[in-house]
Amino acid sequence: MRIDTTDDPPPPRFPTPRLIKTTAKHAALIALAVVMLYPVIWMVVSSLRPNEEIFRSPGLVLGSFETANYSEGWNALSDPFGHYLLNSAIVVLGCIIGNLVSCSMAAYAFARLEFTGKKWWFAIMLGTIMLPIHVIIVPQYVMFSNLGFVNTFLPLILPKLLATDAFFVFLMVQFIRGLPKELDEAARIDGAGHPRIFVQVILPLMLPALATTTIFTFIWTWNDFFSQLIYLTDPEMYTVPVALRSFVDATVSTSWGSMFAMSVVSLLPIFLAFLIGQRFLVKGIATTGIK
Repeated sequence: MRIDTTDDPPPPRFPTPRLIKTTAKHAALIALAVVMLYPVIWMVVSSLRPNEEIFRSPGLVLGSFETANYSEGWNALSDPFGHYLLNSAIVVLGCIIGNLVSCSMAAYAFARLEFTGKKWWFAIMLGTIMLPIHVIIVPQYVMFSNLGFVNTFLPLILPKLLATDAFFVFLMVQFIRGLPKELDEAARIDGAGHPRIFVQVILPLMLPALATTTIFTFIWTWNDFFSQLIYLTDPEMYTVPVALRSFVDATVSTSWGSMFAMSVVSLLPIFLAFLIGQRFLVKGIATTGIK
């Protein structure tokens, strides 16, 4: 006799060890992301609070919604905050152009040309990565002061035109070494020299590495406070990090709400740059041999 069991409920399915492990890993990553983003979230919330409530109610729940901090912070200093955003944009643009031009040319020389002491020069170049800026800032300042460049953007931009960022040179060298040399040989058969090979063959294929250099240069230069504080003394020349420091005054009460509001404004270009260039950033690092 055959018993019909079509109406019986299906047996319970228990989570597999792999599913439990994956769920636990994602939960840990989400918790870690919340912890890392908490200061940023708190800053955004504090920028919408009255100045006297920022440290009195340090949680994330808004008791009152205050948008005046943004208008007050925009006009709190000697110039509108847009002036300092423009100064930072000029410095960032100059540094990006300098790194793209000089580092790509230096990388091509190390990756494709043969010259005396090539390996030694490459090792010395890599060794400069370990030098902190505090070691070289004094001789650099003396040199730029003698040249009359202090309180201008030149000390911040000029070194980038000389391929001083060894990290980007190394990144591009690794990328160029991954390109087949048959492309160079084919171009050389057509009568191309090194300048033409670099511009018409190698450079178009280096877009991921160039995009990575652009994003890192943008973020590092935009957030640079120490160098800009050393070289820029005139408030008219202040960049965003130095201008934000001007909100803190030991002689009078600090307008924390305005400072947090302008800090949120200064973070927006960083978030936009990362969101727009994230795909190129991952591709550039993944294809340069940096693991």
